[in-house]
Amino acid sequence: MLRRAATICLAALLTLGGCGTPDPPPRPPVVHVFPPFDTKRALPEQRIVVRAQSGTLSQVLAYTSGASVPGTLDATRTAWRSDWTLKPGAEYTITATAKGSGGPATVAMGRFRTRPAERTFGLAAIAPLPGETVGVGMPIILDFDTPVHPKAAVERALEVRTTPPVEGAWRWTSDTRAVYRTRRFWPARRKVTVTAHLAGVRLAPGVYGAADQTFGFTVGREQISEVDAATHRMAVRRDGRTVQHMAISAGTASTREYTTTSGIHLTMDKGDPVRMISPGRSKGDPGFYDVMIDHAVRISDSGEYVHAKDNVWAQGRANVSHGCINARPDQAAWFYAHSLRGDPVTITGTTRELAWQNGWGYWQLPWGEWRSESALFSEASKPSQGLP
Repeated sequence: MLRRAATICLAALLTLGGCGTPDPPPRPPVVHVFPPFDTKRALPEQRIVVRAQSGTLSQVLAYTSGASVPGTLDATRTAWRSDWTLKPGAEYTITATAKGSGGPATVAMGRFRTRPAERTFGLAAIAPLPGETVGVGMPIILDFDTPVHPKAAVERALEVRTTPPVEGAWRWTSDTRAVYRTRRFWPARRKVTVTAHLAGVRLAPGVYGAADQTFGFTVGREQISEVDAATHRMAVRRDGRTVQHMAISAGTASTREYTTTSGIHLTMDKGDPVRMISPGRSKGDPGFYDVMIDHAVRISDSGEYVHAKDNVWAQGRANVSHGCINARPDQAAWFYAHSLRGDPVTITGTTRELAWQNGWGYWQLPWGEWRSESALFSEASKPSQGLP
């Protein structure tokens, strides 16, 4: 019998490659979730991270207040990370499914809570307005309700989406204002969505962004105006075609304040009429004026407008204004009616340069200089503090 058993075992070795117990079944994958389930005071500035050990993730579902939490799987499908930081004082539920090689799947389900904020910050004002149609030079301007430090964490949470994408960058013009400008003018007729993913962004201990904010706007037709103060002419081009020629009068240049600024201006707002008062002068002083001006389109913060004026004798011949561009009343009314906020108005032929901080003179800066004041660009430029 022993010889027969040995013979059977030898036959098994020759045919099956072994004689003994079969290999154990594959172990199911293990799912790790961070912050861990049942955490009561998770830090909002963290992100949700789900990892699969001995397997790959086939599905990750994360929700808070009934809304889906966006996230991204890595190339190996072994790690999923939420795209943005977490809302303070919120509950998150996670369901993650991982599959192994031939074995059973693992489903991990649970929840955790984030700690509440002691103090919150957010947006105080935005431009453009939600749903607004703007010109091709329009910046995106975000004003915060508290000084922002550190700026990189907040800027990293600011998202501008277009299809197809357009290159642009944020620049901090103050501790409370971030401005986004594209490298070149926006393509015409483009829809833009802006989201400030501020929820969970930490400014200081206990100080967090309370909520995300999203708004959208549309870039309209391309309208670009060119003013030559030396020849007293203005041309308006729409989608590459000249649609209006205007005889104009610019600033007298008798003083700096009466000198029209040369550079790339943007239309900022308009009024019909607008009250204009001479700066730095009181009633009775030489040169004082206090007048109501029709069809006025503002192009800077230093009092410059394109507006109506009935001094037809000077328009096309001489510069006699206090710094504004004035045109024949009917043509100024046309320009007023056809202007959108953010339309470029380029002025040449004067001795005073438009400062980039004057109104929306942001296009005065070369692209490299503009981008250099992005907090993320500055952060990327810092030398590494680690070991080589």
